[in-house]
Amino acid sequence: MAEPDQETISSGAGQRLGAPETLGISTLDPGHRPPAMPPGRRVTVRVRMLDDTEELFDVSQKASGKVLFDMVCSHMNLIEGDYFGLEFQNHQKMTVWLDHIKPIIKQLHRPKHTVLRFSVKFFPPDHAQLLEELTRYLFALQIKQDLSCGRLTCNDTSAALMVSHIIQSEIGDFDDSHCRSHLLNNNYIPDQMPLIDKIMEFHSKHIGQSPAESDFQLLEVARKLEMYGIRLHPAKDREGTSLSLAVAHTGVLVFQTHTRINAFNWSKIRKMSFKRKRFLIKLRPDLNSSYQDTLEFLMASRDCCKVFWKICVEYHAFFRLFEEPKPKPKPVLFSRGSSFRFSGRTQKQVIDYVRESEFKRIPFERKHSRVRYNSRVQHNSRLSPLPSPRHHEVPSESGVPEDRLSSSPRRHWKESVLVSAEDPAALQASRMSPVQRNGYEDRKGSVSKTEGSRGSTRQTSPEHLSQGVVPHSPPLSGHPHGMVNGQKSLELFSHSLDGRQPSPLTSPLLNDACSIRTDDEDEVRRKRFPTDRAYFIAKELLTTERTYLKDLEVVTVSFHSVVGQDEETPDTLKNSLLSTFEPLHKFHTGFLREVEQRLALWEGRSNAHIKGDYQRIGDVMLKNLQALKPLTTNMHKQSEILLELEKACKASRRVENLYRDFELQKVCYIPLNVFILRPLHRLIHYKQILERLCKHYPATHVDFRDCRAALADVSEVVEQLQGSLIKMENLQKLLELKKDLLGVDNLVVPGREFIRLGCLSKLSGKGLQQRMFFLFNDIILYTSRGMTATNQFKVHGQLPLRGMTIRESEDEWGVPHAFTLVGQGQSMVVAASSLTEMEKWMQDIKMAIEMAKTSNGPTSDVLTCTLTDNKCPEDSPAEAESEDEMATSHTSLEKPTPHRGNTMVHVCWHRNTSVSMVDFSVAVENQLSGNLLRKFKNSNGWQKLWVVFTNFSLFFYKSHQDDYPLASLPLLGYSVTVPSDNENIHKDYVFKLHFKSHVYYFRSESEYTFERWMEVIRSATVPSSRNSKHPHPH
Repeated sequence: MAEPDQETISSGAGQRLGAPETLGISTLDPGHRPPAMPPGRRVTVRVRMLDDTEELFDVSQKASGKVLFDMVCSHMNLIEGDYFGLEFQNHQKMTVWLDHIKPIIKQLHRPKHTVLRFSVKFFPPDHAQLLEELTRYLFALQIKQDLSCGRLTCNDTSAALMVSHIIQSEIGDFDDSHCRSHLLNNNYIPDQMPLIDKIMEFHSKHIGQSPAESDFQLLEVARKLEMYGIRLHPAKDREGTSLSLAVAHTGVLVFQTHTRINAFNWSKIRKMSFKRKRFLIKLRPDLNSSYQDTLEFLMASRDCCKVFWKICVEYHAFFRLFEEPKPKPKPVLFSRGSSFRFSGRTQKQVIDYVRESEFKRIPFERKHSRVRYNSRVQHNSRLSPLPSPRHHEVPSESGVPEDRLSSSPRRHWKESVLVSAEDPAALQASRMSPVQRNGYEDRKGSVSKTEGSRGSTRQTSPEHLSQGVVPHSPPLSGHPHGMVNGQKSLELFSHSLDGRQPSPLTSPLLNDACSIRTDDEDEVRRKRFPTDRAYFIAKELLTTERTYLKDLEVVTVSFHSVVGQDEETPDTLKNSLLSTFEPLHKFHTGFLREVEQRLALWEGRSNAHIKGDYQRIGDVMLKNLQALKPLTTNMHKQSEILLELEKACKASRRVENLYRDFELQKVCYIPLNVFILRPLHRLIHYKQILERLCKHYPATHVDFRDCRAALADVSEVVEQLQGSLIKMENLQKLLELKKDLLGVDNLVVPGREFIRLGCLSKLSGKGLQQRMFFLFNDIILYTSRGMTATNQFKVHGQLPLRGMTIRESEDEWGVPHAFTLVGQGQSMVVAASSLTEMEKWMQDIKMAIEMAKTSNGPTSDVLTCTLTDNKCPEDSPAEAESEDEMATSHTSLEKPTPHRGNTMVHVCWHRNTSVSMVDFSVAVENQLSGNLLRKFKNSNGWQKLWVVFTNFSLFFYKSHQDDYPLASLPLLGYSVTVPSDNENIHKDYVFKLHFKSHVYYFRSESEYTFERWMEVIRSATVPSSRNSKHPHPH
């Protein structure tokens, strides 16, 4: 194949989203073009999608199977296409997978009369490993097909439960008459009639469940079934007994009818081969096993053996290998055996690619599949992301598109515009160009000439900002009634799919309703107001006091309105909250009023302004801090409120639900117990502000004496409360972690201290698997995410620190940044994401081991009785739950209670990093707020926002008067720098936040505020290193 010249390469790269042949394809690496179409006669191939629609693709007979498969993935904008494949019936009437390496002409003998089915090929053990919403939707469609054809067998309870989730995703919330008529007109399982009442009973419990949640629940139920992802291949053993063989992520399985009778893990298999009709499995020697060295199974023909052998080779490579195996060298004289090999990315490469790719993913929003009382709508559903032409083509070998691509459909592709999930300017462009949509479940994006990468607003995956409430956008012009995806407005700025606080990784879209200030107005304002550094320090006091008063109202107004009238909430808890926070709220309301009046005089916005007399703040602070002193005497008892709240939740399920539901409200933008500690943190803020004022003023300044006196007063109070604050922050963190973890009994015990949490890869028989580790002063817990619908992390095991040793083991295992934990009767190899992460973990673990040696820490077991054997469930070959146990757990009367999914534990999981208790303390004590101008990478205007920094995140508001944020940006993993000259940001006091391909510019009003924002953001983006043995910085 001739290589295109440099000019062709550059132009193609510049327009990679400008035409269908240059769309991002799942099996391509970043920057690569799709494989060129070889010359030769074209044939039309029919592909049936998972929603039973059919698409036609024009492809050269000489093209490889990979070319056709890439066209199908590109047609759907499918990123994680490696889980799927194209299957068809060959000339022997056997169902086989399309080989990616072989030419199509050698596989499809009659292409025009062959229908290929797009199907799931590799079924992962946990659907949380599927990072794209579209991928999970396609898996749900596959489960629906398997149920309908009887391939996925299960008991009646499980079948009814899965069908209830399917119809919830199709028709929405339960309605008795509509649900019954729908089930009478649609069959989802064989012999459905006897189960209709049970299906309706389950469906009635799913009210409020979104289609995406229904897909999640469907996959959660299906993955625990014995026949999940199983494709049976008939065989016989040596005695002639009829059996069936199947392959899964764990290894080769043996079934009799639909009951699994044996399983051979990949770690036990030395070699697989076939000879004529015999399929052979050679096992590794095992003295404790009664099996023979070689197992032999008889199949119907040699071709049957070869088909099953191929899928075994592919399953083993996909789930067990780190990277695609290299091709064997061609023999010089003659070949022996099959040259077949797995072609494509392994699961690890797919996950890494989706997480680390520079592509921006085109949004996909899951909607109800069928519109109630309108049966015609369901016939319009298609999996194509665009109203693409009937035939789909790729470039010719020279890299120039064929003539057919310049037809009307091609022009439509070129004219359509991608509405970026990050750039409001793109929204303006979209209003000038009609973007048609074909189907209600398509991805919301078409093609952009300006964006060279994919946009993402999905809920779980990867990587940006958390979206709150954003006003509706106007409809697109060019559409009757502005219909897009079956809705009357472009809802790219929607809530999270489940109606709760969204994932911390979806982009914030603050539309044009937010005020835009012109540069001229900004310059006039800057010249009018004072420029003294002391003024901006005083203004920081004002802005942070506004945020602090709003935080107090979360407890005194919002939370009190929830628990105040509840009879089950203990009166002692109500009285403690009221007696502690009500006086503080009243005091700080008056204090804020005085600060606002002083700043108004300082700025000259009052007739009473006299230069010099009011350009100070020390006298206001001294007077109010002296008045605040009596209110601080009981602040060391804040921990009692935390414990009373925890005790009330344990005693009453209703109080626990009230507490959890309140934390899911938008007004509670951080965990509630952090708000309870706010008064102590605020004293530290006052101390920091006064220290900066005293450092700025000369000793002769009129404000210096008052500032120094106020600093002495607040320093005395902070010093008295310091010991209590350390203990309360540790208690608050333990209580917060307890809610994030599933499978712990008594995490909060006297003497236990939290040290670090974060992601490490655990080395097991299946390779490296991402796990969340929690380090305390006496124990290490390791967990995984995605096993439950509550967003919690399931604890797999614990490692006591007493008697533990730690050593680097990168050379021993050949895994970068690996180290080994050796405990009493147990060892574990883990790997960090970088050298810095490994050093932090090893330093903290060594320190914790030394602490465990010298202290009499807690000795109680934190795990529930089901996990106290310290064994990780994924290491055992058998499933942890039987089907009946699974069915029982899912048929309880209570729906799984949602849990907030935007805590720092989840951010660490997605960003693959870690934070320590030192970092947590700095993040909550370094609070900052104020107005900033924000600009996206590809937008022109600056957007004025009220921004609050706390708890490792930036929270965006339209103004300081708003009760809850519009969006949030977790800062872990981001870097903060100053824009370079070639970025054309010709403004002062601008800093840049950058994470992979995501870039945001923020502009402050003065040199002081610029320095402060850079300082506090760096404290979150560059975690502090431990310089003492104590897990707290003070």
